[in-house]
Amino acid sequence: MNLVVFESLKQIHCAECRRGPLPHLLRASGVPRCLYCARLGHLVYLPRGDAALTRRARLGSSQSAVVVRFNKRRRRYERQGLLVEPAALAHAERTCRADAEVRARQRDRARRRRAAEDVRFTAAFAAEILRLFPGCPADRALAIATHASVRGSGRVGRTAAGRALDEPAVSVAVRAAVRHDDTEYDQLLLAGVPRFRARARLAPRIDAILDAWRDPPVTGSG
Repeated sequence: MNLVVFESLKQIHCAECRRGPLPHLLRASGVPRCLYCARLGHLVYLPRGDAALTRRARLGSSQSAVVVRFNKRRRRYERQGLLVEPAALAHAERTCRADAEVRARQRDRARRRRAAEDVRFTAAFAAEILRLFPGCPADRALAIATHASVRGSGRVGRTAAGRALDEPAVSVAVRAAVRHDDTEYDQLLLAGVPRFRARARLAPRIDAILDAWRDPPVTGSG
């Protein structure tokens, strides 16, 4: 189980030695204690950001603690870094410097592999849009797929259903694109119209566009 140390922006003092204000503290029985009174004063702080350095420093340290800070907006504690033994950090830094070029090449290969995967997935998403909505212009289908499938965006294309190209997920992406690009939905929101009311007002127009894309008119030669 990880030992947790809290990062505080308030003027908090140690309940035992009165040292403070404390940048980092532990809570024991509901009272704050400084790192020295908790016998952690010999540890050094390693901010988050370098995954390899953090992993190696933790593995090499016989004692460590996770540093967290409360995010008021998200109403949760978020990891800020790690407290580790100085010798473990120094060794981890030397190791990371020694294989920095190897890890850089690995990251570059991983980046290129993800980019190729994203291109293939976006093409498959666009193809599924055209299968479900054959009347949708091809360039529009690609634009919708590109927007919906941005890695790390949290959009429908990156959900499990979206990755599986489930029909409801693909339809949600198309509907959202029509709502934003073919109606005054965004302007209504900026004007203060509630989201549910704006969507209800525009639903008939969106449905008409989607219906036309689902069943485009058949044109035959004379």
